[in-house]
Amino acid sequence: MATTLTATFRPVLAASAAAAALLAFAPAAWADAALAPHRAIYELKLKETRGSSGVDRIRGRIVYEFTGDSCEGYALSFRQVTEIGSGEGDTNVSDLRAATWEDGKAQSFRFTAQNYLNQQLDKDTDGRAERAADEVKVVLTKPNKGEKEFEGRTLFPTEHLKRIIAAAQKGETLIEAPVYDGSETGEKSYDTLAVIGRQSEGVPADVEEAAKRPELSAAKRWPVSVSYFERGKREAGGEQTPVYAMSFDLYDNGVSRAMKIDYGDFVLDGELKELTFLKPSDCK
Repeated sequence: MATTLTATFRPVLAASAAAAALLAFAPAAWADAALAPHRAIYELKLKETRGSSGVDRIRGRIVYEFTGDSCEGYALSFRQVTEIGSGEGDTNVSDLRAATWEDGKAQSFRFTAQNYLNQQLDKDTDGRAERAADEVKVVLTKPNKGEKEFEGRTLFPTEHLKRIIAAAQKGETLIEAPVYDGSETGEKSYDTLAVIGRQSEGVPADVEEAAKRPELSAAKRWPVSVSYFERGKREAGGEQTPVYAMSFDLYDNGVSRAMKIDYGDFVLDGELKELTFLKPSDCK
């Protein structure tokens, strides 16, 4: 089970899209979405299991704090603690802690993450990425020192989120992009495929108590699903299974609710339990 935990839980650092009208990205060509600084807490529960995962109970919590702006850059503090039980009576706890900073112009990205399994440090990642004219260069200091290069159109997480919102506001329904978020050992980027549903406004009938906020009642929102694929891992026939997939309601200020995380062997529901809007900056 420990190996499964290590491989399965990755930071959910961003929200991100597939076939008919795929979008080509030029970094400066998008409107700058106004993202609200906020702190959100999600309660995780097991929704379903598949195959022979051996998992029969899961509970956990995500604490997600997002601050900053396009002037000062965007900072994210993330923690996901998950308790997983098996039918054999074993219980394991994964504690994933991550922090990132992203330049407001999406030119620089810094990241650090620690993953603990049953209170023992299992992974420790630290590094930075810089965007050049035709590549994204990554310098890693943990777990191993080294450098990686990815194609220039690779997006960082907040830039990716802003582009999804911009596409949704334009009525686009599909968006594809490679994304680098520094997760796991920081050595991989991911192909992402996001599908954006029809825009809605007002308060949905099934909204969580925490989402009954004036800041959200007048906001536009879209159902979004995002699949993450490991780059260069195409299977025979061109098909590929995602590493994991997410779906959620995304508001035009960057807040998410009604989360579902699909890890393949099992699916988690993430209910928004607390939402606090933080003081915005004076960025113009």
